[in-house]
Amino acid sequence: MNVVSTKVSLTVEDVSASCRFFTTHLGFREVESAEGYVCLRRDDTSAEIALTERDPELPPQAWRGQGLADLAVILTVTDVAAEYERLRSEGAVVCGGIRQEPWGERLFRLTDPNGVVVQLTEWVPPAGAPEHR
Repeated sequence: MNVVSTKVSLTVEDVSASCRFFTTHLGFREVESAEGYVCLRRDDTSAEIALTERDPELPPQAWRGQGLADLAVILTVTDVAAEYERLRSEGAVVCGGIRQEPWGERLFRLTDPNGVVVQLTEWVPPAGAPEHR
């Protein structure tokens, strides 16, 4: 298998609100759009985020169990503490403080207006641990 790009597709109620969140707070830019659809990308990664409007014609039971309850968009950054302070000062909805996990991740989570969970992570290896990428 030769993976040439990665895209996460998120179905949301308000595509415009999520698009504003990702472009304003997280540095993504719009690369494609159509009615009810936006594709976002950052210049420093090949990963993309597609935002698609939930189909109002489908009854709720058609998408029940397919929500975002257990999904998080994870972005690895170089200075999680600085990003935490920046996002809080910009008024982004930050969920709790920065956590240090025993395996070496420092992280925090925030949510967009549609409830999409975004986790910013920085690898801080524990003493004696090998370098992680």
